[in-house]
Amino acid sequence: MRLRNTDKAGYFRFLSILVIIIFIFGIAAFLLEYFIYDYLESIQYLLIAIPVMTVLIFYFRGRQIFEYDSEGEALHFKNSNIVLFLNKSLSDEFPKYKLLAYDIVNIFILKRLYITINSKKGNIILKYDVSYLTKKELNDLKISLSKVIKSNKEQKRADIS
Repeated sequence: MRLRNTDKAGYFRFLSILVIIIFIFGIAAFLLEYFIYDYLESIQYLLIAIPVMTVLIFYFRGRQIFEYDSEGEALHFKNSNIVLFLNKSLSDEFPKYKLLAYDIVNIFILKRLYITINSKKGNIILKYDVSYLTKKELNDLKISLSKVIKSNKEQKRADIS
């Protein structure tokens, strides 16, 4: 199964530009209010708090582009950011039989996918941002990963007997 949300890249670029514009206008409005107008008094700090919160929410939601491919004998995960200077992209590929477990953590504004794989050094946990996936895409991802884990367990039972 292949899952990718790269077709939404234009939307994410627009969203990042909008967040930057809100931030710049918020700072400009705050500076004008603080140094020149002084109409809002103590409420003027909302002019800077709201844009800063918007930028922080956008940043902490994580990487926007997520790609997953489970066709063949390997699993391929790729997570990248539209804003190039924020983070490096993550790309991992490993055989299906190394997948031990997965967990999707949903915390208020962000969603993370934790993949546990078996390695020569022990179990390794890989982390991917899936905040920008739709519910359907997230459910498809869960189903696909569950099938791989189920197949791995059946293969282990067959090898033992």
